[in-house]
Amino acid sequence: MMAPRLARLTLALVVSASVWFYVDYIFVPSQVIDQAKEQTPRGNLSDLYPRWLGARELLLHGRNPYGDDIARESQIGYYGRVLDHSRPTDPEDREAFAYPVYAVFLLAPFVHLSFHNVQWTFHWILLALTASSAVLWLRALRWRLSGLESLACSALLISSVPGLQAIKLQQLTLLVAALLAGAAAAVVGRQLVLSGVLLAVSTIKPQLAWPLVLWLMVWTLGDWRRRRKLAISFGSTMAVLLVGAEWILPGWLRMFIEAIHQYHQYTHNLSVLDADFGLIVGPIVAAVALLASAWQLWKLRRPDADHPTFSYALALVMALTVLIVPMIAPYNQVLLLPTVLYLLRRGCPARPRAFRFAYAAWALVLAMPWVASLLLSAVYFVVSPAAAMSVRKLPFLTTLSFPLLIFALIFAISIVEPPPRLAEPGSAL
Repeated sequence: MMAPRLARLTLALVVSASVWFYVDYIFVPSQVIDQAKEQTPRGNLSDLYPRWLGARELLLHGRNPYGDDIARESQIGYYGRVLDHSRPTDPEDREAFAYPVYAVFLLAPFVHLSFHNVQWTFHWILLALTASSAVLWLRALRWRLSGLESLACSALLISSVPGLQAIKLQQLTLLVAALLAGAAAAVVGRQLVLSGVLLAVSTIKPQLAWPLVLWLMVWTLGDWRRRRKLAISFGSTMAVLLVGAEWILPGWLRMFIEAIHQYHQYTHNLSVLDADFGLIVGPIVAAVALLASAWQLWKLRRPDADHPTFSYALALVMALTVLIVPMIAPYNQVLLLPTVLYLLRRGCPARPRAFRFAYAAWALVLAMPWVASLLLSAVYFVVSPAAAMSVRKLPFLTTLSFPLLIFALIFAISIVEPPPRLAEPGSAL
């Protein structure tokens, strides 16, 4: 048994290394060359920098992190200079502080450090959080793997295009993903108070947290007497965060809402469905997906966390989150891990036969970024670096199709082969 597990781990590490090589020696260098030609500004390019700068200026100097002056300073660090929108090649993202102000509490331990040291520290923190997310989701789905298999799962998540992009950009999405995974694992482990705390903290990125938060609150109502600690813990922690935020920056909520409004104006963010179907059909499809998921989840609110339907609910909620969140950035797709794990564990339904083709297509799309990175790494050595750079976007080709495909598959499976339901109270099992 040890040999096959070791072989799978070795394969996972090889393909993982190929993705890191692809990013460091093919994608980033070609991006630098293109930006130099277009005279696009390039600074530290750390998504953490605007959050850290806002936290430092608020906590140490009492400045408003939502202010235009902070945004200009943020641009100097992130891009290397203040943006000039008269230049067509300058980015549109102002890199302003667009988080709830209580996010600064998480960054408070780092405000006295230089950003160079913060970058180095967070690189390892985010690597550890990403690896931990894989283990936590396995626990949340009650899938027991060996240590080597869990390590392989963590390595593949870290080396996935979404995971690696988030690590390179130092995106706090990885922190939120770990908090959501921890909250789900805590529910399954009957640690409802801990789960509520983690859920509340995850709302530093509310657009990513609210679907799972809403679902777990509905699930709590399914058996209020035994599950109420989750809602009470979440509500209490949110109250502390909101009161603390108001104390440190009075009127912050209005500023945050305005910052979000401006953010969507200058970034023109779209959801995956908007990008796939357009601005007219996309929202309609999103509404249908949301209503259909709500209908399915409502029926699953009563079973406990150790019931098979709870794993399915987690997988569906996270797939829906990535599908409807108003941002198509690949790094958000780290949230699809529980859905991927659920589908891998459950396997393809025997009937109808069309599902075999759907599963094959899904598996192909899932594997393509790793296969493409391995191929481009080989081209880099066998042909030339220039040849590899000429098709550098190959691993990103499935970015828009994967969330839609995996949501359609997870939802359709529940119709073809519904997960076993818990019998109603008083009925025979």
